Amino acid sequence: MTALFTERLETAMGPQKLAYRQQAGEGTGLVFCGGFRSDMTGTKATALADWAREKNRPYTRFDYFGHGASTGAFTDGTMSHWRGDIPHILDHLCEGPQILIGSSFGGWLSLIAALDRPQKVAALVLIAPAVDMTERLMWARFSDKARDKLMREGLVYDPSEYDPEGYPITKALIEDGRAHLMLDAPIEINMPVRILHGQKDDAVPWDLSLELADRLASDNVECHL
Repeated sequence: MTALFTERLETAMGPQKLAYRQQAGEGTGLVFCGGFRSDMTGTKATALADWAREKNRPYTRFDYFGHGASTGAFTDGTMSHWRGDIPHILDHLCEGPQILIGSSFGGWLSLIAALDRPQKVAALVLIAPAVDMTERLMWARFSDKARDKLMREGLVYDPSEYDPEGYPITKALIEDGRAHLMLDAPIEINMPVRILHGQKDDAVPWDLSLELADRLASDNVECHL
């Protein structure tokens, strides 16, 4: 399936093109929101595509700004910019409320999208959601040396099993991320939420999902470890 493009016009960095793939079907649509530095050809995205095809469910997957086939430089990305990607997909590509399936970083963005577009989100399925990732999983874990280098030079590389060179993390990403933190207050999301998290996850601690479940206002939340 060849990727298509949808254009985000109202951005601080000018028009941006988001790559996407879409399958028709019946019933409530599914939108997969991938992880940090991942794209819509990853294993979860493609496995869901196969499942949706088998079940005849509408399904949309896409690449964030600076990811995969979408335009933009990854290192120009911030939460303020990325938080607009899912709402754009919902507004321009999807009919009716959708079930957002967010993996890791995509779990955090899916939660934000549910706040930004509550009328367009029917439910959330969150897979090891990396909520408040920039603070909890990056800044808090960085050594003093890494923090100093980040503040002086504006960029550090965070080691990852998925990238031998490490993920490029910018000072702008960390500082901007603080405007989007969620776990320090109740999260006014009132829709079904299902959280799935493996207890051997080395990248995102599973107790973060328990903390998230406790913060959600919804009375229909299940956390499966």
